[in-house]
Amino acid sequence: MAAPLQAETLKLTHFQLVDVEQGRVLQGRQMLIEDGRIVRIAPATEVLVADSSRDLGGRYLMPSLWDMHVHFEGRELVEDNALLLPLYLAYGITAVREAASDLAPEVMVWRKQIADGERVGPRIFSAGQKFEGIDSLWNGDLEVGDDAAMARGMDKLTAMGVDFIKITENTLQPELYLKTVAEARRRGYRVSSHIPYGVSVAEAANAGLSSIEHLSYVLRLGHQDEPEIAASVRSGPLEAKEAAARYRDGFQQPLADKGYRMLAAQGVAVTPTLIGGYQLANLDATDHSTDGFLRYLTSAFTDKYSWRIERMGEQTPAQWQARKQKYQDEAAQLPRLDAAGVMLLAGSDSAALNTYVYPAEGLHSELQLWQQAGLSPARILRAATLDGARFMGLEKDYGSIAEGKRADLLLLRANPLADISATMQIEALIQGGEYHDRAQLDTWLGNAAAAVQILNTGRRGI
Repeated sequence: MAAPLQAETLKLTHFQLVDVEQGRVLQGRQMLIEDGRIVRIAPATEVLVADSSRDLGGRYLMPSLWDMHVHFEGRELVEDNALLLPLYLAYGITAVREAASDLAPEVMVWRKQIADGERVGPRIFSAGQKFEGIDSLWNGDLEVGDDAAMARGMDKLTAMGVDFIKITENTLQPELYLKTVAEARRRGYRVSSHIPYGVSVAEAANAGLSSIEHLSYVLRLGHQDEPEIAASVRSGPLEAKEAAARYRDGFQQPLADKGYRMLAAQGVAVTPTLIGGYQLANLDATDHSTDGFLRYLTSAFTDKYSWRIERMGEQTPAQWQARKQKYQDEAAQLPRLDAAGVMLLAGSDSAALNTYVYPAEGLHSELQLWQQAGLSPARILRAATLDGARFMGLEKDYGSIAEGKRADLLLLRANPLADISATMQIEALIQGGEYHDRAQLDTWLGNAAAAVQILNTGRRGI
């Protein structure tokens, strides 16, 4: 009988270890990786024997990044989305939380292929299809109008093997929304959601909500009439558009801070996704035609960007300024949420329908906006690594550098604790213990750009 194969060991030396838990840089360490895990972190003077060794040249070694809100969408964009998967790795992202789309069947296949080593890409956590009401705005969602339809939808998602439940609020009725949250939690799922105008934030939290997607929803907590507004929408006399208008005035910071402490006590996380609002608010002053990331996106993909631009219509200078102020008002709440103890999840909301929110690169832009909003690089790094793993219940294996954890690591040329933009200065990626140098990352980028050219040419019939 043949002896079992011995897993190869890799020794890493001469690096600066970024401790995201304590927000510090540790020096004088070396690391031993075996079978995809960190098996030893030792002083540099200790003798460690390994099959191979890499001198990291004094660069900064940190946990790889998690993008906690992405979408792969567009029935006509299957190939376009698939070619983006290696780009997440090239940008240092080894896990993404896919917050539902009309490509759910394909996403589930990609998830398995990546897990089985048959496809290059990040680990995918997917909600499959999101719950919505009848005749909603979105394609490919689960439209439910009563308890029985909701239960069937939950059964379908369970059969698909989704990782969490996503709910949006375009047409879903408030009472059914609350029942959907509660049923998902009863079945053991984490629940991520938008919040309907007919439901107060506290009601959603009490029903069992795990995370609020997009910071704009939590600003309702700063309005003293929020419970009454929600009740009026639910009972009928107040339209959603009228509710939105009422929320634009009367924000009180002490009330909001009290609401944030409630979210923290209830264990409700917030995924701010600032980048989408920022890009739209600055379209009047930004020329995106020369953006480098466009080389990785097909023309069919970027054609989808016009949807939101057209919805905005022709805006006056005053309207542009109001949109910019709205973004600033939302961004200013980030430090307040942090001070209240709310778990913050770093997510880009990249999608074909989200104008100039680029897949992979968008997360780095999001992190830089957090820094501009007043959060420290240490706090931001924790949100983009360890807190994502914690939210998914996987912090024993991922999110920080420690013995026994999976070796998903990012090597940077600059210190991300000094300036978060250093996350873009990537020298190498280690995924599951496999070392990918800068040349490999550039190969993935080049392959994606070439594939875009092929798809564009084929569709033009040239």
